[in-house]
Amino acid sequence: MNIPGNSAGGLQQLMGLEVSAVSFVRDFVELHFDGPILRALSDPSGVYGGTAWQFPVPGSLDLMRCYIGETVDGCEEDPERLLALHFGEHRFVIPLDDGSSLGPESAHVIGVDEDGRPSVRGGMWIW
Repeated sequence: MNIPGNSAGGLQQLMGLEVSAVSFVRDFVELHFDGPILRALSDPSGVYGGTAWQFPVPGSLDLMRCYIGETVDGCEEDPERLLALHFGEHRFVIPLDDGSSLGPESAHVIGVDEDGRPSVRGGMWIW
């Protein structure tokens, strides 16, 4: 398991994977990748189809569902500012700055175990 400050590889393992689900859980958002899960604990934002969105502003849930079926073709990590996944012209961003975080974590990735199921045994990357 990885610990805060040792996040190398968390986003990289999502490269080439397709978003299989977008889940809204109380006050956070998850992107599922048929195994790994990216959990946004601070309010994400992004651009989809040229339209900017910010969770939980009305209309953002509809745009976030559009990521289902999209494949990650790039990622970005600036530990003081943001995490970002790129899907061609679309972008999904999780802010990491102190003003955006509601607690000690802003985001984490849960890897997969030897059976391909989400599990911290497959690694956990925390920001």
